[in-house]
Amino acid sequence: MADTGASALPPTPPPHSAVARAERFVWLTARVLERRLFAHHFRGATADPVETALDAYRNEDGGYGHALEPDLRDPVSRPPHTARALRVLDAVGRCAGQRVERMCRYLTSVSTADGALPAVRPSRRDDDPAAPFVKVEDDPPSALLATGPVVGLLHRNEVWHAWLFRATDFCWQAVESLEEPHPDEIEAAVAFLDSAPDRPRAQAAADRLGRLVRAHRLAALEPDALDGYPVGPGHAPGEHRFPHDYARTPRSLARAWFTDDEMARSLDHLAAQQQEDGGWPVRGRHWSPTATMEARPVATIEALRTLRSHGRPVG
Repeated sequence: MADTGASALPPTPPPHSAVARAERFVWLTARVLERRLFAHHFRGATADPVETALDAYRNEDGGYGHALEPDLRDPVSRPPHTARALRVLDAVGRCAGQRVERMCRYLTSVSTADGALPAVRPSRRDDDPAAPFVKVEDDPPSALLATGPVVGLLHRNEVWHAWLFRATDFCWQAVESLEEPHPDEIEAAVAFLDSAPDRPRAQAAADRLGRLVRAHRLAALEPDALDGYPVGPGHAPGEHRFPHDYARTPRSLARAWFTDDEMARSLDHLAAQQQEDGGWPVRGRHWSPTATMEARPVATIEALRTLRSHGRPVG
């Protein structure tokens, strides 16, 4: 006999809108955390269940692990997991208090000699479950890719901790010295600059980066002619960056890098990427079916939020 109890899936929403199609996808595939996030962002649910779901990934050292970042499968705390946890808290307006204080203590404990974060800590063993393209070094350097988004989130939420002083100085130096940047570095730089306290300095740095992005063709301005745009080193074939990847909201400093027509084409392309199952694809190299499946609801929620922030109707 079919199970008709309370554990059954909710009724399938009408499949006419992007959100309704995505909701069906989330219910069928997502982890509890992404289910709670979707309900908060698109169905008016409170932030409390999101925080409760996020707690499952927290470790005693104040950091986060347990495959919160799907490409890192081991349980121990890693900077990428903790950065994702901060993004979740920021997205639901809970990036404050003792939880964030503990996270800052963890960030302090894993920082390099210059006070910033490495991309991956060297304690990961060869047999730890992680994507094969995750680079591990015995003495990893500080990385803008790891540090910029975290520093930006903490500044945006007016979190003040001793760790931020040197980490902020590192981000300024790293951003202002970029000459041949990787697209991922540009995204990390924008995440920092959009919330950096020194707004005139941030504006000047963003203007310079925008010129670099256009000079090096790091944003695909014509989605129907992608052969004319390079893919960043280490990226999978076809893993381009588009204007909406840099300017996720119209308030971003990166929005000024692109004309209205260029942004409209970018958003059209993003909307068209919704697949038949209702979810958005994961761009990049695929190494584990589980990691890919867990990452797709994350990509789906981010796509919908980006579209909505730019005024696109999603349902």
